[in-house]
Amino acid sequence: MGAPLISSPPFLTLFLFSFMTLCLSPQHALASITRHYKFDIELQNVTRLCQTKSIVTVNGQFPGPRIVAREGDQLLIKVINHVQNNISIHWHGIRQLRTGWADGPAYVTQCPIQTGHSYVYNFTIVGQRGTLWWHAHISWLRSTVYGPLIILPKLGVPYPFTKPYKAVPIIFGEWWNADPEAVISQALQTGGGPNVSDAYTLNGLPGPLYNCSAKDAFKLKVEAGKTYLLRLINAALNDELFFSIANHTLKVVEADAVYVKPFETQTILIAPGQTTNVLLKTKPSFPNATFFLTARPYVTGLGTFDNSTVAGILEYEFPPNTKTLKMKKLPLFKPNLPALNDTAFATKLNDKLRSLNNAQFPANVPQKVDKHFFFTVGLGTNPCSQHNQTCQGPNGTMFAASINNISFAMPNTALLQSHFSGQSNGVYTPDFPTNPIIPFNYTGAPPNDTMVSNGTKLVVLPFNTSVELVMQDTSILGAESHPLHLHGFNFFVVGQGFGNFDRNKDPAKFNLVDPVERNTVGVPSGGWVAIRFLADNPGVWFMHCHLEIHTSWGLKMAWVVLDGKLPNQKLLPPPADLPKC
Repeated sequence: MGAPLISSPPFLTLFLFSFMTLCLSPQHALASITRHYKFDIELQNVTRLCQTKSIVTVNGQFPGPRIVAREGDQLLIKVINHVQNNISIHWHGIRQLRTGWADGPAYVTQCPIQTGHSYVYNFTIVGQRGTLWWHAHISWLRSTVYGPLIILPKLGVPYPFTKPYKAVPIIFGEWWNADPEAVISQALQTGGGPNVSDAYTLNGLPGPLYNCSAKDAFKLKVEAGKTYLLRLINAALNDELFFSIANHTLKVVEADAVYVKPFETQTILIAPGQTTNVLLKTKPSFPNATFFLTARPYVTGLGTFDNSTVAGILEYEFPPNTKTLKMKKLPLFKPNLPALNDTAFATKLNDKLRSLNNAQFPANVPQKVDKHFFFTVGLGTNPCSQHNQTCQGPNGTMFAASINNISFAMPNTALLQSHFSGQSNGVYTPDFPTNPIIPFNYTGAPPNDTMVSNGTKLVVLPFNTSVELVMQDTSILGAESHPLHLHGFNFFVVGQGFGNFDRNKDPAKFNLVDPVERNTVGVPSGGWVAIRFLADNPGVWFMHCHLEIHTSWGLKMAWVVLDGKLPNQKLLPPPADLPKC
């Protein structure tokens, strides 16, 4: 069972094994293989909420096709652009060891794929297994261009938890009746906040709580007495989401494709960019009822948001040899989700996340730190770009967002190409500040000056540098949670708290034993989070807020990791078909 398709070719047509794979002898069955996919970027008419519109899709599907591979496999994914928009695809959470050319963010690791052109993403999955996802990484095209990326363990390697009867991807998304590209274009032009989505979706379907959507509901059909693995992915552009299933308990076993110490909860909180695997153990016998599974936003900012709830339906298969009941006549139970601003629940849930840290899956937390960084993250303003005109941001300005008060300006050529070729002059400067240039009371009364600076500045790290990064939310235009995603690396979340980070006191409370390992972490509203990672992957790596509006406003930066001395520590050369700007 997977994401609903607009057209439904047989599942096997979604990926083609190489001829060599089909001819493998039994003794080579454990060997890694090459998997081939073809992504046609094309327009497709889709109807939701009684509105039919043309959206950008992969292979005509919304959400897009499921990629399935095993740890150690090589993936060759040919992306052909048939639409007028430029496109690039990011394989969210894939380490891309020495294959930064396949990472995907436009103007960072590649120029986008232009109309009528193609590009083959070529990478190998090294040391990873679990649930990740892929999505467009240019403008707001990921509103419709996204799908699951499922990495199975190597053959013969069991899960460190109960083997599920079935696994089901559940992707949270958003639906706009308007064109999301027009929404962000208008916001950037006027300087104001963007219009919010018209609905949230589960596997592309809004569900029965929205007008004109009773039949567009995701149905999770289960058997009694079975264990299901739900692969939860938040692909929404701008909202963290609470998720729960009425009268059922969820056991968390994985976060961002890394196993965690299992724990039970009634409700999950998942930020854009994050994935969470949970085990759902169904009731031992037919319950004579159906159950809502619902999601709605967790809200910390002051701006407008989509205050609605998406619902799917959990249905039990009828037991054999019984009279068929009508589902419509069965009672329908609804879950109780936390309040929209329940930061206490969010904090308590995040505190439960711990790495397995056992012999098979150790938590290799850097114990020594070579370089310390302290980044403030938050909103600010730019002057109105149009003379003699008032913009729609605060006090007639334009909304902006920044890290260490620098709002990142995207270049018009790819950062990785300019770094690799040694032609970075005029493209970027290697002087991103390691600390705020002007310290202030970050979570106290906001400063009078809300203006940010603008530039394309990067941090340069020698190969194998161990990094500790503290990210501090600011209250300049109101405190707000920020899910930060680091490309090219997993990191360990060694500490978090509220108020201003205290360099003298807070590190003593860091967890350096079994902290959770992630690729996307929420900087708490009015607080801070500390992460550690080893810069062992040469290339240029994007880091940005996964609230798409904040990325559009400039809450992003990039790290350059230099080559090491050994041949296997150097970035591979670019492929011949790398797109040109």
